[in-house]
Amino acid sequence: MEIVNAVKFLDQSLFSFSLGNHNGKYVIWVVFVKDFQLIKILKNTSQPKWSNSKKTWYLLDNTFNREICNLPAKIIGKDALLKISQVNIPEFEKYQNMLVLKGFSPNTIRTYSIEFAQLLYIIKDFPIQNLSADKLQSYFLYCHKNLQLSENAIHSRMNAVKFYFEKVLHKEKMFFDIPRPKKQQKLPKALNTSEISKIIANTDNPKHKLILQLCYGMGLRVSEIVNLKIEDIDSKSMRVLIQQGKGKKDRYVNLPESILQDLRSYYKNFKPKEFLFEGQYGGKYAIRSAQSVFKNAMKKAGIFKTVGIHSLRHSYATHLLEYGTDISLIQKLMGHNDIKTTLNYTHVADRTISNVQSPLDKL
Repeated sequence: MEIVNAVKFLDQSLFSFSLGNHNGKYVIWVVFVKDFQLIKILKNTSQPKWSNSKKTWYLLDNTFNREICNLPAKIIGKDALLKISQVNIPEFEKYQNMLVLKGFSPNTIRTYSIEFAQLLYIIKDFPIQNLSADKLQSYFLYCHKNLQLSENAIHSRMNAVKFYFEKVLHKEKMFFDIPRPKKQQKLPKALNTSEISKIIANTDNPKHKLILQLCYGMGLRVSEIVNLKIEDIDSKSMRVLIQQGKGKKDRYVNLPESILQDLRSYYKNFKPKEFLFEGQYGGKYAIRSAQSVFKNAMKKAGIFKTVGIHSLRHSYATHLLEYGTDISLIQKLMGHNDIKTTLNYTHVADRTISNVQSPLDKL
């Protein structure tokens, strides 16, 4: 049996959680029926502490513990909020409310909030709504020269600030004259078919192997594989519904025929209830666990490339292209909005590079 340092979820049918403050620290209170087995589960999952004054178990309020308790991630910590001037707190709240109303994902809301807060820290007591285009341009120059942020980091920060002025204050032309840095053109990192085979062959646990096979065989993001539900799989039509992928879009992908028998065997042995891949104590499998599965498989296969589980998705698109699949079909299967994103794979596919003969060889 392959051992993975997986993130385990606490079953919400056994435990209840609430946020609070204890001895000056932000905590998550954990309430459950007195049972030594449940205490053992709690201790095996995280590092709980006992409060003598409250007669209750609690966990420190951090990202990891929020994840195992299935609580929403912090948008921005209270310590970070204290660094924002009271003058700009109302605007920051308007900003976050607009992000929620626009239906952005929790990760996007968190990223935008953190990036916008960086500007609020700098301007201190100056009202953010009064910043001119010239002042904003000076701020982004500061990000370039003093903070030495990367091009991608500058773009992320500009998008966050742009959202405030255009969507909260409705100043549509505010950013017309502020130049953006040229983005780095990085190619997707794909593995070759031999490496994929080695990774799968070196994964003994049936659940872990199936996770890697489906990530590669259907070109899924890690968030999509852990959110995959049993009801999404139609073995008669050999199609799988990917619900609310990136950009909150649904799409269909083809279920690989070679996986069908393994999939049925897995379902019979593991008996998942709702999600195809579930944690040890129920609920969907953790993203960190899936990433750890891939990392361990890479190590056992003797592959030391600096890639993550997302490389399986890149490999899927690259190999489809090499097998002659139409680029527009790959775009649909990948769920890309823009064909330009899919066209990046033409730069890494062997069919388009290695088969081109150098003019030197023709002399």
